[in-house]
Amino acid sequence: MTAVFAQFGNDLHDGRRALPIVRRRRTWYLIGASLIILLGVIAGLRGPNLGIEFTGGSEFQIAQVADPDQAIARDVVREVVPDNEPKITVLGSDTLRVQTSELSSDQTTQLAADLASAYGVSAQDVSSSFIGPVWGSDVTVKMLRGVVVFLALTATVMALYFRNLRASIAAMIALLHDMLLTAAVYGVVGFEITPATVIGFLTILGYSLYDTIVVFDKVRENAEGLLDQRERTFAEAVELAANQTLVRSINTSVVALLPVGSILAIGAFVLGAGTLKDISLALFVGILAGTYSSIFLAPGLLVDLRNREREIVRHNRLVEDHRAGRPADVPGDVDDTPDSPSRAPRRRTARNQAGA
Repeated sequence: MTAVFAQFGNDLHDGRRALPIVRRRRTWYLIGASLIILLGVIAGLRGPNLGIEFTGGSEFQIAQVADPDQAIARDVVREVVPDNEPKITVLGSDTLRVQTSELSSDQTTQLAADLASAYGVSAQDVSSSFIGPVWGSDVTVKMLRGVVVFLALTATVMALYFRNLRASIAAMIALLHDMLLTAAVYGVVGFEITPATVIGFLTILGYSLYDTIVVFDKVRENAEGLLDQRERTFAEAVELAANQTLVRSINTSVVALLPVGSILAIGAFVLGAGTLKDISLALFVGILAGTYSSIFLAPGLLVDLRNREREIVRHNRLVEDHRAGRPADVPGDVDDTPDSPSRAPRRRTARNQAGA
């Protein structure tokens, strides 16, 4: 199996075989957009599950619990504060986390004592903490500001690195796909959104960009001297680059997904909710989305954007003329924009001259 996959990768790299990554780019766009819309609608109907760090409130952790029955904690909270619906989570095998809206000092003390009594643990096994809504809103604002600054700096650096603004725009659109898809999946699963989630979210942005840069670097390598030859269009050079980096992207993703998947399984099914669970889901989904976008979206976006450039338009037309056996156009005699009305007359003139 490994030998077959290796041979497949060699065939892709040498151009003996090619997947229709750029040729079918509109299909890949449709798949990505459909997933985002479908999952986004489901997530929107469910609503975001914001953690206490963003909403503010009181939190209690009961350790050394013999029976982690959530109904017991719910009944206790409803008895102490009847108008408060708690959020209860099992952590590991013997710890419960109970989150409520903001409580007064007296209510916090009474609820902690009642929880200890209900679960048959000592008062020292129940810890309480409070996070104010101002702190939570401050965290939210800083998170959004950090994302915006990150995207702005990244777009600028990529434009300078590739010396082409359109390459930066294509990478940013692919990155936006990863952000939206990861957020939509997180909303559908219903995991709590915590600062750990934000850390994982920012981490996958870097991973997605890394994979896209690898593809675009190969595009730049294949496009060297592109305008001096008549055998390959820009879209075909990009398609070759995407196929040449396909196996590398898959291998990198698999290597990254194995430990992240293990952490996700341990955090979700062994240790219960917590930092591991929050950050690993964002990483797992983000790596998958980043792999898809860097292979199937970014190359097609780059072609669609750069195919509007005057030099690329002219070169693509010269390649078409060369393949059809038509004489090369005389440079600079007409407008080279895609919608130029003089394209057809010029080609007819060339054919008339060839037949004369």
